Amino acid sequence: MFENQQRDDVEALMKADAEFRRLYQHHQELDSKVHDAEIGVLPIDDMTLSGMKKEKLYAKERLQRMWDTRAHRIN
Repeated sequence: MFENQQRDDVEALMKADAEFRRLYQHHQELDSKVHDAEIGVLPIDDMTLSGMKKEKLYAKERLQRMWDTRAHRIN
């Protein structure tokens, strides 16, 4: 996530905005769990995995909106 952004910019926003930081960390945690479930390391049922994917997508969309709002303020 935010691969096309400068790492320094992402880190600066995480330092400045506690909500962004919390949501970013939550997204990273979900990403790891989804990956582990998909490769069979984390045994969970399909319903739970589907819910985790939806939650991860919601977090990503929220982070992107927060990022876009910040970029709008700068420009």
